[in-house]
Amino acid sequence: MKKVAVALPAELQNRFVGELARHGYELVARVDDADALSAVLASSAPDFAIVAAALLDASLVAASDDAGVRMIVLTSTEAERTVVAGLGIREVVPATAAWPEIEALLVGAEQAPAPSHPVRGQVIAVWGPAGAPGRTSLAIGIAAELAAAGHSVALADADTHSGSVAPALGLLDEAPGFAAACRLAGTGALDRNELERVGQRYRSGHGSFWVLTGIGRASRWPELSAQRVVSVIAHCRDWVDYTVLDTGFSLENDEEISSDLFAPRRNAATISALREADRVIAVGAADPVGLSRFLRAHVDLVEMVDAERITVVMNKLRSSVIGLNPAGQVEQTLQRFGGISGAVMIPFDQAAFDAAMLSGRSLPDAVAKSPARTAIAKLVAARILPPERDGLRRRRARQRLERVP
Repeated sequence: MKKVAVALPAELQNRFVGELARHGYELVARVDDADALSAVLASSAPDFAIVAAALLDASLVAASDDAGVRMIVLTSTEAERTVVAGLGIREVVPATAAWPEIEALLVGAEQAPAPSHPVRGQVIAVWGPAGAPGRTSLAIGIAAELAAAGHSVALADADTHSGSVAPALGLLDEAPGFAAACRLAGTGALDRNELERVGQRYRSGHGSFWVLTGIGRASRWPELSAQRVVSVIAHCRDWVDYTVLDTGFSLENDEEISSDLFAPRRNAATISALREADRVIAVGAADPVGLSRFLRAHVDLVEMVDAERITVVMNKLRSSVIGLNPAGQVEQTLQRFGGISGAVMIPFDQAAFDAAMLSGRSLPDAVAKSPARTAIAKLVAARILPPERDGLRRRRARQRLERVP
């Protein structure tokens, strides 16, 4: 028997509680505020929660996400439908809906296939040359979209020059999580429990994910040795479905200029991350200077990583610095001077990224309808997530259309 919690105004509670009992569902709680529902989600672990849109906020959605409870939201106005859509909720019906519409969602949720999780955790490294092409913003965006797709995700800041994931997400980084994980790996004490202890949880209504923050002072780079980084990545594969690594820019290997071959290497974390990754997202800025920097550094990247594992992304695409048809001109430049085809283009949306930075949130949480966010979501769906079967994709698309109030 499936368990259901109800958080609705009194008149709606009276209408649906009897139907739940008649159709074989166990009612575990009747509440009328968000705090009470959060407590029920944590203590009673219902399978579903039927919630009024007026009670919904990001913290309640995050609590539902953590407890693994699917929410069905009842809306009364167009404004409520807009808010609910912005929180990433898909099971939405009008408050005037009859019981069969509610039960269709309950039954459909039970029969809906779970996301296609990788057998072993996948690792995505985000790299780009010097000059702020948008490595960290893209890494955060990819992690957020993977989490929104229903996967467990960890975002790790492995940049030994200028770690910036923590401030970008408004997280404290006095005790850098990735460096702590590396130290534990060095002593053989790293496991799932320790990863969750040193990690921080970024909570979102679209999909929460873990964050291993980077070093706050660049002088701490010796803590991120190659062996330790490789060990942390291996543990992350067993911890989450996807690990996204925000790496440094430099690919210089300084072994030849060091008199001590066993001395720590400044760029070992970046190089190890790229070599261990299943896919490397190579990001460059789509302007004349950014293209020049990217093409020069890309030569070093392909000497280190198989070209089949590299996805090229050109960020901050805009006609004001490229001219007419900026995407076409960037594609032509990449093909002519680097032999690169099939690059993904991310449009320049400074206002959206500024809003995300100001609020310390991911792009889906700050400006869900940003063109840049849309492009990143398409990148994740097309180049990172496993392809869905055609029938499953059509069924999910039809369900989304049928659920629009």
